[in-house]
Amino acid sequence: MQISDIPFGTTDWAAIAPTEHPGERGRALWRTRRFGDIRVRMVEYSPGYLADHWCLKGHILLCVEGERHTELKDRRAFTLKPGMSYQVADQAEPHRSSTARGARLFIVD
Repeated sequence: MQISDIPFGTTDWAAIAPTEHPGERGRALWRTRRFGDIRVRMVEYSPGYLADHWCLKGHILLCVEGERHTELKDRRAFTLKPGMSYQVADQAEPHRSSTARGARLFIVD
């Protein structure tokens, strides 16, 4: 990835209006910034959240709060706790997320 044409800046995530994205259960609130082709998000998942789709988008994400479960379509499963991250390429491995208690993640894709 080449990061270019982005001047230095700061982001106050609390000042960005969230957009709601319902899951099969629960909801995700996205606070999103775009820098050219790069999307950067702070995402809050409600307790009981389950994604409504298998995602094929590549991400680099960091668990900031809570606990997030990621299931791959091949049945492997991973749990992220605060300070843990994962990365996956576009079209690489279908994945979906859930959380029992809620979580907040920082995501770059």
